[in-house]
Amino acid sequence: MNRVVVTGLGVVSPLGIGVETFWEGMLAGKSGIGPIDTFDATKHKTHFAGLVRDFNPEEQFGKKEARKMDRFTQFGLAAAEEALADSGLQLEQLDRERLAVYVGSGIGGLQTLQDNEGQLRQRGPGRVSPLLVPMMIANMAAAQISIRLGSLGPTLAPVTACSVGNTAIGEAFRLIRGGWADVVFAGGSEAAVTDIALAGFGNATAISTRNEEPQRASRPFDSGRDGFVMSEGAGIMVLESLEHAQSRGARIYAEVVGYGATSDAYHIVATPPDGDGAYRAMKLALQEAGLAPADVDVISAHATSTEVGDSSEASAIRRLFAADGQQTPAVTATKSMLGHMLGASGGAQAIALAKGLQEGVITPTINYEQPDPACGDLDIVAGEARRANIKVGLTNSFGFGGHNAVIAMRKFEE
Repeated sequence: MNRVVVTGLGVVSPLGIGVETFWEGMLAGKSGIGPIDTFDATKHKTHFAGLVRDFNPEEQFGKKEARKMDRFTQFGLAAAEEALADSGLQLEQLDRERLAVYVGSGIGGLQTLQDNEGQLRQRGPGRVSPLLVPMMIANMAAAQISIRLGSLGPTLAPVTACSVGNTAIGEAFRLIRGGWADVVFAGGSEAAVTDIALAGFGNATAISTRNEEPQRASRPFDSGRDGFVMSEGAGIMVLESLEHAQSRGARIYAEVVGYGATSDAYHIVATPPDGDGAYRAMKLALQEAGLAPADVDVISAHATSTEVGDSSEASAIRRLFAADGQQTPAVTATKSMLGHMLGASGGAQAIALAKGLQEGVITPTINYEQPDPACGDLDIVAGEARRANIKVGLTNSFGFGGHNAVIAMRKFEE
């Protein structure tokens, strides 16, 4: 079995475009949440979200190409291009048949669908774009990245709701581990902060309505949480076999060592109160890595700031470590700063964990002011980043429909 390492990172997020800006914001405990100004949200229950600012797709891709892509595809391609540059890979030197792309989206091109449905109703079928379908379908970020790279290996676009980034990274890890690819671009992309999605989530009472304090709205594990905060962006990692990376002298951020995927088989949107599926996914990730709970130094929690979801995940974490007679490790919740990037959240979380393992730092959880007794006595890294000699971390992602995906990562040591 091949060892699998992370050699390139690319991020588009509400904290900024590019890994450097993203990471600086994370370490500073900065919130990326603000008022929605991309459409009129005044009639909605929620008026804020985590929006990507200062993103100019025409400047990056050219006007003609940019107009052929939904915003989620633009985000994914931009993050992949940064990851490519960051990795130092020379495409002309790669075996393209062993280069793959595993990038998913939870929702896909929702804005494109909404815009064209409006054209259909107002102006008739002749005004619907012939590019509607290739812009809307959820595989198109992966497809555009594959075209850009000229990758001839498998291109996969899993759809596992908000766990999709971790699903893509985990399946990519196994592709390389099993010897089927040398390099895989993996992660997720999402751009679903739209009129219709805001209405749908709002009417489901899933999102926060703290309109007077948007930057304080995402508060994982806090007793005052009232729902998640919609967000957008992309997070893409370059995964590579250790042998391939070392042969070209690549910089290595971290090592991916395990992946756990389970189903709740419980409810279309709710998680079971005991967090059984999350518990089993974390357990499986550690088993594949050959690690025990006692080896884990940090957990990057899914922690969306919903009442049931956070307490369910906390139960799963406590159960995992209690079964081994261990205290729970440090827990951080990136969504407190980023909001919930939906299908992009797993990729962004994994990037933050990889950077943290490399630099010996755990990103903070902001807005954690009144611990919720229902979440138990977790060691939440609250308010400020924590310097620590972390060697092993888990990053959790869970999705509507009961999808659970957990990645185990380790500080790289030869």
